[in-house]
Amino acid sequence: MLLTEQQLRFFETFGYLALRGLFRDEVDKLNDAFREVWTANGGGLDGAADDLEERLTIVVPFVDQHPYLCSLIDDPRIYDIGVSICGEDFNYMTSDGNVYSGDTPWHSDCSHGARLSIKLAFYLDPLDVASGSLRVIPGSHLKGGRFSQMLNAVDFYRAPADARTGLPEKAWGVPGRDVPSVALETEPGDVLVFQHELKHASFGGGTRRRMFTMNMQKRQPDDDLEPVRKSVGNLSRHLMERAYGDVMLRTASPKRMRHLEQRLANDGHLPALSAKVRAERQQAAGD
Repeated sequence: MLLTEQQLRFFETFGYLALRGLFRDEVDKLNDAFREVWTANGGGLDGAADDLEERLTIVVPFVDQHPYLCSLIDDPRIYDIGVSICGEDFNYMTSDGNVYSGDTPWHSDCSHGARLSIKLAFYLDPLDVASGSLRVIPGSHLKGGRFSQMLNAVDFYRAPADARTGLPEKAWGVPGRDVPSVALETEPGDVLVFQHELKHASFGGGTRRRMFTMNMQKRQPDDDLEPVRKSVGNLSRHLMERAYGDVMLRTASPKRMRHLEQRLANDGHLPALSAKVRAERQQAAGD
């Protein structure tokens, strides 16, 4: 079902939506699929291999590696979010799976050019303000105004490396957890949707906060494809050879392919970029 006019106005104004219980009846399937992909990539969710007190672990692509998770892009509950916000010809971008630990500083995700891009986040553990729920600064996705400019000054990942220590305390005199924001408390089965430019963070919580995401974007005009190539090229950090994983492509219907075709047609440079990253890492490991 397409988003309502009220939901779209809320999203446009504040930059996020919390869709409660959207997959409440499929939590077990989500959990099972998450475990299968996570363990297939060398992760452990029960023992010492998953002692993540000081770090976070990520798998990219994530959804692409499991038939059920791939099918979520075809599910009307997800598909209609993409259509409502990014248009009938939206691009499906990529996905990641995470087991979070500790705090995540205030930041925006990569904007991937001028076209609107969104993240759909599935949290698989109950989270509240004290246990690491996502926090957002409503309206921080709106570019160009003074508010946006002032917030960019304390964006951890956009700040120079030598200026990150003490953010945002140096600017505002308060720690990150005390920045005025909305804590989006979740139960398994909820889906959070937010603009990539929205400032978000999380604080507190345990060492096994499981979540995975799906990312979508408005289709790029065919006469301006460089942002697509750049976005696809960023996947080289994960050593990907194509814009999507084998399972995603093998199980794709013609309807799904419509939302994969533009990035697939612009991923020819990805193998060389990934080979370069792999060589650089091997050289660094040798040093």
